[in-house]
Amino acid sequence: MARLGAAVTIVTTDGPGGRAGFTASAVCSVTDSPPTLLVCLNKSSSAAHAVHANGVVCVNTLAAGHEALSNLFGGRTPAEERFAAGQWHTSATGAPILVGAVVAFDCRIVRTVEVGTHDVLFCEVVGLAEGGGREGLIYFSRRYHAVTDLS
Repeated sequence: MARLGAAVTIVTTDGPGGRAGFTASAVCSVTDSPPTLLVCLNKSSSAAHAVHANGVVCVNTLAAGHEALSNLFGGRTPAEERFAAGQWHTSATGAPILVGAVVAFDCRIVRTVEVGTHDVLFCEVVGLAEGGGREGLIYFSRRYHAVTDLS
């Protein structure tokens, strides 16, 4: 799987189950009507309980320069330290939006399917915030790479 390049995201949640977040590269578009994303969540993730209890997520697509933040949200760092490392706003669903994300998708989880060690979350997009960044971040061959918009 290291040879399959993917956008790097931080998926966040907040609500009755608490504030949590995790780094994910297993995120993709499912359909545009209604706008829906697929997010894969390891069932053993420290964020899993909060994500399911809250029923909402924000998929924050990272920009070049967010490598350290990605590593924080991908490790065993406590949630309060993860969020202290970035600037955040609150989305309409209550999930944290990363200031400076290339794009953030505010979502409600509409369906969950268990597959092996992961839950596949189908997330209907209810809001969108564009950060205006022109360099995205992908993970390929076990390293981060900046992707530049050449248009």
